Formats: sequence, C-alpha cells, structure tokens
Amino acid sequence: MIYLDNASTTRIDPRVLEAMMPYLTDEYGNAGTLYGLGRKSAKAIAKARQQVADLIGAKPEQIIFTSGGSEANNMVFAGVKDYLMSVGKTHIVTTAIEHDSVLNAVDNLCKAQDIVGDSCIKPRFDATYINPRRNSSIYYEDVKKVIEREPYTGIVSIMHTNNETGLENYWLDYIADICNQRGILFHTDCVQAAGCNELNVDEIGCDFMSLSSHKIHGAKGVGALYVRDKYVMSPIIFGGKSQEFGLRGGTENVAGIVGFGAACEILRLNQKKDIKYIAELLQLLYDNIQKHLAEYGLEHISHVNGGTGASEHSKAINMRFDNVDGETLLLMLDARGVCVSAGSACRSHESEPSRVLLAMGIDAEDARNSIRLSLSRMNSKEEVQEAAKIIVDCVCALYQPS
Repeated sequence: MIYLDNASTTRIDPRVLEAMMPYLTDEYGNAGTLYGLGRKSAKAIAKARQQVADLIGAKPEQIIFTSGGSEANNMVFAGVKDYLMSVGKTHIVTTAIEHDSVLNAVDNLCKAQDIVGDSCIKPRFDATYINPRRNSSIYYEDVKKVIEREPYTGIVSIMHTNNETGLENYWLDYIADICNQRGILFHTDCVQAAGCNELNVDEIGCDFMSLSSHKIHGAKGVGALYVRDKYVMSPIIFGGKSQEFGLRGGTENVAGIVGFGAACEILRLNQKKDIKYIAELLQLLYDNIQKHLAEYGLEHISHVNGGTGASEHSKAINMRFDNVDGETLLLMLDARGVCVSAGSACRSHESEPSRVLLAMGIDAEDARNSIRLSLSRMNSKEEVQEAAKIIVDCVCALYQPS
C-alpha cells in the first residue's frame, strides 16, 4: 500500500506509541486524584502541555486539550459567545472555505435568537463569509472592508492552510494585525498547517489557534486550542473545575495527551528538515506525474486547483484531469494499492462537488473530478515515484478524448 492521504490522518509515529504505552497499561491513574498514581498522570499531562506550547511559541497555561481539531474550532465560538454578547460585538467574519467545524459552529451561533418585545425575533449573532481569491487565499483588504462595514465585529476566523487544497493563506498575519488594531478576536485553524509550516502564535498575532494530534503522527481523539487570554472564554463542558482550567470538564485522555505532546516534541526538533523533505516529495510527485503524462502526450490534461504546481509550504496538492471521473479514479487507485482522497475526509461520502473548490471559482464538474494527494515524512521517494506511475496509468486508462 502507498498511503497518500496524510491530510486526512497520519500514521502514528512509533516513538509516540512508545510514550503512550505506560499510560495505557500500568500508569492508569486519574490525573485528578491525590495519590501517587494520579499525580504521575497529572505530571505527564503538564509535560505534554509544555511540549505543545513549545511547538507554537506559547505558554503551557494557554493550551487547552480537546478531543481534536473539530472540537477546538467549536470551542472557540461556544467559549466566546457570552463574552461577545456582553460587549455587544456579535458580528462574526469568516470565509467560505473554512473547515465544516468552523462553518457549522458559526451557523449554530447565528441560528440562536432573542425575543425582543412582544413579537420581534432577533438573531443573537450574524456573520459574513468572505470568498477566496483563485489560489484560496483570503485577501486582507477584503477582511478590512467587512470590518469597516460591520463595526460590531467581535471575532474573525480564517484558517492558515486549507484542508482541501493544501494552500497557505499568505495574508494571515496582515489580517491578524487588522484585528489586533481594532480589538477584534482572531482565530486561525492550523490543523493542516502544523508539520509543513513553522508556527508561532506571537508572529501570527492570533488569540486562538486550533491543532490536532493525528495530523502530525500522534494518536486520534486528541487536539488542542491555544487561548491567549482565558478571561474571554466560558466553559463548554461543565463538571470539572480543575480540568483544563475549568473550561472543559471530564477525565483527561492521559495516553492520548502524552502522545500528542511527544508528537509535538518530535516535530519541533525536526521540523526544518521535515518541512524541506515533504516539500521535495510533493514536488517529486507532481514532476513525475507530469513526466509520465508527457510520455503519452497528455501533460496538458492535468490541472492543479488553486496553483500551477506543488507548493513549498504544503503537504498536499489538489489535482484534476480532463475527462477523467474523479471518483472512478480514486477507486481504481485504491484497487492498485494507492490511497488518495476526493477532498476533506469529513465530506468523503458526499456526491456533491467540493464547496471549497466551488468558492474558488472552479466549476462543479471539475470540482467533482478533483483528487487530493497528501504526503508526510513517513513517505519515501521510491513510493512517491511508484505512485506517480500508477496514477498516470489509471488516468490514461480512464481518459476519454472530447
């Protein structure tokens, strides 16, 4: 098997599993207890919190552990709701290409209503969804215009790296600066950015950052939310005042958290090398696809959605091939032992074209026929070259000249 769907999930690093094993066997104490077994678990969580913080230039007390990136994204909006209502800043700015966990959380806030007087029903929150430019970047001037038009904007949420295209938003720090100057909270979903970009919360200027363990060779079911100032947050799960600073009650997933910390530590110590290696792999994959297509005189049928080739700050590339059905291609590749994706794993069973690609201006048929190829440090150059050959073999088998 050649696994090219690392934007969906990554293989757990053996060193991460080794770090987790004691907390799945003998070190099973509840971190909230006072005896020695429990104190060991609490100490392990504190170490992991520091490891996550070190990866992004934060303080450990600014890290809230969650069940994953989706919960971290939801926690932002559920957590700041009361604060934003108290200060009368109930407009939200986000984009049309965010992860579903952001868009659905914003939509849920905007559905909540207050009854004013005898009959008038007024939404508590409203939102503006900004469309991207062709390369999936959100231009800072577009955000600035919305903020100037909507003076009650309380929070802006814009992802760092898109989960379907793999493309980085190059204007992120400019957008954060606009928000900081106006006292507007800024959140960025960095689930796909970690591992292919060096992240620093102060350099970006964000108030919130979402991360996920299983995207960086940690275990599934663990994530984190960076929160610059916890005073703006209300609890999302009640029942544990000492757990996650009172913001998320519940017995901690000690083994998962320890694994996440280990994954962050491994990444921090090796990320310059890993980022360079993954970028080289992605370029090698793209170049070999083009080379093999050229052998058939078909190099003109391939297209990169949002770009002209492989990005140097990404682990993913989103491609389509003229007159080749994307779903059939995906299934044929699976039969040949190559795992790729049709887009976001959260929408992989839907037949509708990707809303991200549609928002970028790609037509419905092309969006439906697109596939996402994504790599990690655990891929080898040899399997990437082999995968490129198999992809082209399948494309040529399916290609129907118009």
